[in-house]
Amino acid sequence: MIAATNRDLGAAVQEGRFREDLYYRLNVFPIEVPPLRQRGVDVILLASSFAARAAKRMGRPVEPPGAADSALLRAYPWPGNVRELQNVIERAVITSTDGRLHLDRYLPVLASDVPPDDLGARGSGIRTVQDLERLERASILAALAAAAGRVSGKQGAAEQLGTKPSTLRSRMKALGIERP
Repeated sequence: MIAATNRDLGAAVQEGRFREDLYYRLNVFPIEVPPLRQRGVDVILLASSFAARAAKRMGRPVEPPGAADSALLRAYPWPGNVRELQNVIERAVITSTDGRLHLDRYLPVLASDVPPDDLGARGSGIRTVQDLERLERASILAALAAAAGRVSGKQGAAEQLGTKPSTLRSRMKALGIERP
């Protein structure tokens, strides 16, 4: 018998919300799978696999996620785990027109942000301070993800963003961003 849950059954037993005898029957060989947000490069591997599978099923040629898409995939926290990733990739495959996924259009991490290439979003290209802050936050998160959490050093987030590490740390603190 294989059973899966996203709950902490040990804590539920301690609190009296789960039967202890059932817990010990199920807990013979526990396998803990970390959430997607903690699996780093696995996100990109899964996204590539989902994209290839969806593209084949729909008869569409699609490239695997590029560097920018990979950074976005790793920056997003994936509260819906693998199912959410699969849905985002499938949506990107369905709407791809040039063989690229364009994940920046579909990742919820940018849903409330004004896309960087959409300067006319407000008609005149004017952005509010909140828009700029969301863009800066998304850019910093993507750079940190691409740099595997490194702020400074060769190919660190600061170098990718073209700023000093001390400036980046200051902006991260101001925006409430912690390194992954």
